[in-house]
Amino acid sequence: MKSIVLREIKSFFGSPIGYLVIVIFLIINGLFLWVFDGEYNILKSGFADLSPFFTLAPWILIFLIPAVTMKSFSDEKKQGTIELLFTKPLSIWQIVNGKFLGAFLLIVIAIVPTFVYVYVISSLGMPEGNFDIGSTIGSYFGLLFLVGSYTAIGIFTSTLSENQIVAFMLSVFLCFIFYYGFEGIAPYAKGFEDAVAKIGMDYHFKSMSRGIIDTRDVLYFISIAVLFLSLTVFKLKSIKS
Repeated sequence: MKSIVLREIKSFFGSPIGYLVIVIFLIINGLFLWVFDGEYNILKSGFADLSPFFTLAPWILIFLIPAVTMKSFSDEKKQGTIELLFTKPLSIWQIVNGKFLGAFLLIVIAIVPTFVYVYVISSLGMPEGNFDIGSTIGSYFGLLFLVGSYTAIGIFTSTLSENQIVAFMLSVFLCFIFYYGFEGIAPYAKGFEDAVAKIGMDYHFKSMSRGIIDTRDVLYFISIAVLFLSLTVFKLKSIKS
């Protein structure tokens, strides 16, 4: 599996996509948080708080992660190299996990530079260092689990078509539905609003952003990732047979 992970990382940084994902993620966040006027501008909000970043990041990643994962298996199918993957002394689960970890690590690398924001926010506090560190740590953990779920969805959709654009659009659609879709339709589910909202990622991400790591939220994100990785394995087995 390690060979698959290294192969994925090398492919990302052997082409512009790896660098583009990192640069685009940082530039978009930087512009909205520190330059553009609006509700996300931290400097003009009057509060030493990173919540605008954790509100904005999931929406940016809804597009960036599918861009990273769209070629995971669709390109293998198009180039006819997927049969070579099946001949490796690896189980399908190991192949899938290798692809997943490669894409996941790339996004983590893109997130790491945002730790600078924590230092800046700490410096802006009155007095210095006066900000909610518990909420910030919880939000970063929540963001990592969210990235894992998005990545698993993207890996799955890449098995559905040889066309990378189709895989990208399907991934964006599913990520949107699971992140905000259930939250959006919850008000119309009279009597079941809370139950419907809990199906979506937004509910659990916000819960972790309060600074309390609830095992129910952790298990939710792990379940979503395992579900879509299992669907990926099932799809690949059908292709192999």
